[in-house]
Amino acid sequence: MEFTISPLCIAFALLFVFFYPLITVKLKEKIYPNPHLPPGNLGWPVIGETLGFIRAGFEGKPERFIRERMEKHDSRVFKTCLLGEDMIVFCGTAGHKLLFSNENKLVRTWWPSSVSKLFKTCLLMKAGDDAKRMRRMMMMSFLSPNALMKYVERIDMITQQHIATYWEGVMSFPVNFPGTTFYKSVRAADAIREELIKLIAKQTREDLGSKQDLLSRLVVTADSNGKFLTEMEVADNILLLLFSSHDTSSSAITLLLKYLGQMPQVFENVLREQIGIAESKEQGELLKWEDIQKMKYTWNVASEVMRLSPPAIGAFREALVDFTYSGYTIPKGWKLHWSTGSTHKDETLFPNPETFDASRFERDGAAPYSYVPFGGGQRMCPGYEFERLLILVFIHNMIKRFKWDLLIPDEKFGYDPMLSPSQGLPIRLQHHQCAT
Repeated sequence: MEFTISPLCIAFALLFVFFYPLITVKLKEKIYPNPHLPPGNLGWPVIGETLGFIRAGFEGKPERFIRERMEKHDSRVFKTCLLGEDMIVFCGTAGHKLLFSNENKLVRTWWPSSVSKLFKTCLLMKAGDDAKRMRRMMMMSFLSPNALMKYVERIDMITQQHIATYWEGVMSFPVNFPGTTFYKSVRAADAIREELIKLIAKQTREDLGSKQDLLSRLVVTADSNGKFLTEMEVADNILLLLFSSHDTSSSAITLLLKYLGQMPQVFENVLREQIGIAESKEQGELLKWEDIQKMKYTWNVASEVMRLSPPAIGAFREALVDFTYSGYTIPKGWKLHWSTGSTHKDETLFPNPETFDASRFERDGAAPYSYVPFGGGQRMCPGYEFERLLILVFIHNMIKRFKWDLLIPDEKFGYDPMLSPSQGLPIRLQHHQCAT
C-alpha cells in the first residue's frame, strides 16, 4: 500500500516547525514571568495583544487600548506583545521624556519589518551618527524654516490651482502574498523607487545644482565631510517624504475640515484671521513666510484638532542596554512603544480633555512632552515645519472662498495606519457670497 502525505499536512508541519520555538518561548514567559519586568499581559503566543491594539485603532480610539492597560497594570509603564514582538509601553510625560531624551544612549529607533521593507535606507530606518548626518542634510536642503521660506509662494500658487481645478467645479501585518495590502505597498514602493533612481541617474550634480526642487537638493547636498547621499538613499527619502507629507498632512487637513464644519464659532474666528491676512495683500499677491507666522489662532485650532485626533498613533524604539525605569528592568533588545494616547487626553495635563479648546495652545502652550503628534527629541518629525506650512496654506485658501457642511455629521474615523474617514468626509461647499 502506498503512503502519501497531502500538501495541507506538509503546510501544517512547516508552520509548526517555524512557530514552535516562538510559541514555547511565549508560553515559558507566560508561565514563568520575569518579576522585574513591568506588569502587563503578553497575550496569545505570536499575536499577543495585537488584535485589540488594531481594533482600537480601526474604531478611532487608540487611546482606549493604552489607558485600559495603564489603569489595570501601571500608569507609568506596562508590557504587552504587539506585531509579534514583546514590547514595553512607556506612558505619560515622564515616559515620553525618557524615550525622546535618550536616543543612542538607552534606546534607538526601531520599526516593524513591514515599515523597514517599504522604506529601506531612508532617515526613518537610520540610527546613531548615520541618522544625524542624514537628518542634517535633509534639513539643510529643504525642511528647515530658512529653506522653506523660498517655497511659500510656490505652495500657495499650487494650492490655488488645486482648489480651482478640483474644488470649484464640484500599520498592517507584513504578509507579502499577492492580493494583500502589504504586497501591493511593496510593489508600489519598488516601482516608485525604480523610477526615481532612473531619474537621478540621467542627470549629473552639475545639471541639478541650479534647481530648487527637493530631489535636486538631496542629490547635490553634501555633509560636512563632503559625502553625498547614495541614489538609493535619495530615492528612499523621497518615498518617506511622499508618505509623510501626503498621508499625515492630508489626515490633519481632513480632520481640520471636519472640526471646522462642526463648530461655527471656531470657523468664524479662523475665517476672520485669514480674511485679515488676505486683505493685507495686493490683488493676486501670493502668501509669504511672514503671513504664515500671523496665522496663530488657525494653528492653535489645528493643534487642538491634532491633540484630539492625532494623524498617527505613536512610534517605536529598541532598548540598547539593560536599564531601570520606575523600579522595573527594561531588558536590552526589548521593543518599546510610546503613544499619544497616554497624554493627549489626560485630564491632569488637559482639563476637560474631550472638550475642544484652542486656547490651550496660547502663550506657553502644552506642558513639555504632553503634546506629541510629531514625536520629540532627536527623532521629532523633520517635516514638522513643512506640514505646518501645507496645512495653513490650504486652510487659508479654502476658508476665504468657502463655507461647508458635513453630509455625514457622525461619520466614523479610524487608523489604517493614518486616521481617515470611513466614507471620505463628503462635504457641501458654498461660496461665501452664495452662503450670505
